[in-house]
Amino acid sequence: MARMTMWTITPEAPGSPVAAALWRAYYTEVSDRWYLLYEGRRTDPAELEREIAAATGAELAPPHGRLLVGRYDGTPAGSAGVRLLDAQIAGLTRVFVAQDMRGRGGAALLVAVAEDAARALGARRLVLDTRGDLVEARALYARLGYTETGPHNADRYAEHWFRKELAPVN
Repeated sequence: MARMTMWTITPEAPGSPVAAALWRAYYTEVSDRWYLLYEGRRTDPAELEREIAAATGAELAPPHGRLLVGRYDGTPAGSAGVRLLDAQIAGLTRVFVAQDMRGRGGAALLVAVAEDAARALGARRLVLDTRGDLVEARALYARLGYTETGPHNADRYAEHWFRKELAPVN
C-alpha cells in the first residue's frame, strides 16, 4: 500500500528556530540568484549574516501579521507571511518552498492559507512584489489569480507588483 504524505500549514512565531532556518534558506536562495545573475558571484557571507539578522520578521507576528510554515510529512519545507499594510490591505511576503520539496503543491497551498490569514486580519486585498528573475514566483501568482499592477512600494529590488481582491469569508 502506498504511503500518502501531506502538507500541513500552521502559524509559527517569526523568531522560532524553524522560522529562522526557513528564512535563511529563502534569503540565501534569492540573494544568491540575484548576485549570480548580476555580478557572477554568490552572496558575501558577511552580507548574508547581516541581512538575515536585520530582517527579523517581527512585522509578521500577531496581531497585525502571521507567519505560516508548511511541513511536508512533518518536515519544515516552506513558509509564507502576511502583514497588514493598512486596515484593508495586507502584504504577502516570504513565500518559499525548499528546492527538494517543490512540485508537490506546497506553494499554492501556502498562498491559499496566507490569503485566509489576511482575511482573518480584516484585509480585503493582498499585494506583493517580486523580482523579474523570479519567474517561477510570477507564474505562480498569475496562476493563482493575482493581477500584475503598477508599483505600490519603492522596494529596491521590486520589479513586478501584484494584487488580488479577497472575497469575504462566508
